[in-house]
Amino acid sequence: MPEQQTFHIDKITNSIEDAAGKSFDTSVVRVCKEDLKVVLKKNGWLFNWKKEYNLAERKVYKLTIENENAIQGLISIETMSGYIEMHLVENAPHNYGINKHFAGVAGNLVAFACKESFENGFDGYVAFTSKTKLVEHYINTLGAQLIYGRERMGIFTKAAENL
Repeated sequence: MPEQQTFHIDKITNSIEDAAGKSFDTSVVRVCKEDLKVVLKKNGWLFNWKKEYNLAERKVYKLTIENENAIQGLISIETMSGYIEMHLVENAPHNYGINKHFAGVAGNLVAFACKESFENGFDGYVAFTSKTKLVEHYINTLGAQLIYGRERMGIFTKAAENL
């Protein structure tokens, strides 16, 4: 069974924003081996990104502010037959809670997964498994829909275009 998603969409933005509402252009690029030294549980990250990085079928990407190195968030995706599977999405530890540095990180990473889906000819289709308590949140913020049971969710073309 896929790992359940626990990311919180704090804000849908065109880029990430600081507490004052200033926008920052971002880049999403593949994680390299050097990045794995930073994204550790001992540094406050929730998931084992080294393990995720080493799974051959998955690709791990990082979101950074353009021309900066600090990782603002991570996403693990896999190209399936006809859609993109989102395995994990995580804000950097400094982007959690009321004192977070930036809003919009998780939303931008999900939008990236939708972009990858379009670029692969999948019409924006993205799927993931949600924790039950977050299903309504993903419906309301991402336009996601339940596609199987109480936790399996999908983002379809119209919602993907909006993101």
